[in-house]
Amino acid sequence: MTLNSGGFQRILVGVDFSAASQYMLDLVRQRFPGAAVRLAHVTDARVTATPDLLGGVTPVIPDVQLMNTLEHADAQRLSALARPGEETELLVGDPVTGVLDAARRWAADLIVVGSHSQGAVEHFFLGSSAEKVVARSPIPVLTVRVPERG
Repeated sequence: MTLNSGGFQRILVGVDFSAASQYMLDLVRQRFPGAAVRLAHVTDARVTATPDLLGGVTPVIPDVQLMNTLEHADAQRLSALARPGEETELLVGDPVTGVLDAARRWAADLIVVGSHSQGAVEHFFLGSSAEKVVARSPIPVLTVRVPERG
């Protein structure tokens, strides 16, 4: 493996299958040639939770069939995104914790996540997963936002 221009050798890319995610993945491939890349997707287990009045979620009994269906679909989408030589990891749980845990286990030296535009109310109640990854990560995090079309 050759040293890439940024000095990063092991890059974990948090993938959520959005347009921002695809843009970010293309950017990583262009800007970090020679780095080992692992695409990580976390099937959000919170889909089986209900919102509460304080902006959080209340867990409910997980729907096993729903989770299996989501995992299977996400695994197919993740596999389709990966190029030869890139690794993939599919996890289930909270996306922020999943990405951070995957980076730690794989000994990544950079995490790359996409940043989405969201409304002020949504951001106030839910926050940004990208912001949470940045705040909690012990290693550098690159956040990538899709340029606005204008």
